Amino acid sequence: MKEKIRIASGQGFWGDMLDAPVRQVKGGQIDYLMLDYLAEVTMSIMQKQRARDPRAGYARDFVPLMREILPDCVERNIRVTANAGGVNPVGCAEAVRDVARELGLGGRLRIGTVTGDDIMGRLDEFLERGIELRNMDTNEPLSKVRDAIQSANVYLGAWPMVEALQGGAQVVITGRATDTGLTLAPLINEFGWREDDWDRLSAGTIAGHIIECGAQSSGGNCQYDWQSIPDLANVGFPIVEAAPDGTFVVTKHEGTGGIVSIPSVKEQLVYEMGDPHEYITPDCVADFASIQLEDAGTNRVRVHGIKGHPATEFLKVSISYSAGYKAVGTLVYSWPDAYAKARAADQILRARLERLGLRFDQILTEYVGANATHGRLAGEPSPDLPEVQLRIGVRGADRAAVERFTKEIAPLILTGPPGVTGFAGGRPKVEEIVAYWPALIPKTEINARVEVTEA
Repeated sequence: MKEKIRIASGQGFWGDMLDAPVRQVKGGQIDYLMLDYLAEVTMSIMQKQRARDPRAGYARDFVPLMREILPDCVERNIRVTANAGGVNPVGCAEAVRDVARELGLGGRLRIGTVTGDDIMGRLDEFLERGIELRNMDTNEPLSKVRDAIQSANVYLGAWPMVEALQGGAQVVITGRATDTGLTLAPLINEFGWREDDWDRLSAGTIAGHIIECGAQSSGGNCQYDWQSIPDLANVGFPIVEAAPDGTFVVTKHEGTGGIVSIPSVKEQLVYEMGDPHEYITPDCVADFASIQLEDAGTNRVRVHGIKGHPATEFLKVSISYSAGYKAVGTLVYSWPDAYAKARAADQILRARLERLGLRFDQILTEYVGANATHGRLAGEPSPDLPEVQLRIGVRGADRAAVERFTKEIAPLILTGPPGVTGFAGGRPKVEEIVAYWPALIPKTEINARVEVTEA
């Protein structure tokens, strides 16, 4: 057993810095590279892509990235865990396999594929058997939106990835797995943690939580003393340096920008956290209130003392469904009386929509530069504001009504208040609204499948 391993974060979402994983691989010693690509809405986007092209449905950025870093990863035995598979992990793995062969790495690379999270094709079966998949927020049964569903994926935990790693996979590609599992799986694999070792599993889960959003824990998007954070243009992504007992240090490569400090780690810890005593994952229930942080040197924060509890009998299901249409338009009004002009334009536009008989589920107006961020807490805007952007959006089930709304913004330029300085972005576009439906399903209903093959 190794005394410690280093797991580097390379992506915090699909669209993160393209060169971050390359810099993590080339910038110093690491044992694993974890890449997190998936958000809830991402799955529905990928499902639509696959509907148009059966070969699509995964994070396309992942394949050219593998082309760039695979030679180094194979040479230095750096293993990769990634949920880049989206709704098509098999297709993603095949694309990586093709790249490996083009690079002359055939026979030198084993790729693990984890499937079983996509339950789109099983929804009717579940509903017929009385598994209602009720919305965790509203308690409504899934049958209410059944015809509008676009994607349905279970959050798998770390153990299927552990199985792939134990099978010799150097690159593990999953669909919808927990963000934290991408880090926890390497720790279990290297240190042989048991399935009921709740404290260590919770420590690994919290390590994964700290680095799952990329540079958000190493200086990016950091509110505390943000002006003193050095060289964000060259920001270093975080690395977990972990020991078998579950303690770990959060750090980054030397010579990179950003900062790893107790404040930067704390800010990430409270991200997406509900009850701090019960951070529930498929693998354990982590107690965030037990976390102890200490300064361990420049850009090094030691994390220890973590406690955990047994996992629940359920898995979370991420379901997306169509919920109507929306469009958002903007106009910029200049001094003098910028805020008053923007408010008048809003009232004029609403009156015209009413005259046209257009009805929407919601009309939302924001005044950017005056109070869009803080709302009523901003107080009464100054009459001397140099400019204010009127941003108004509508949503509703009637696409034709939303489409007509998009044609009523431009006329305000010559038929409304004076001083319009920009028609930002041209005519608004009608977009489909994708809504989120969280649910629970018994673990006994889900069977993850793991396959490890040679490139």
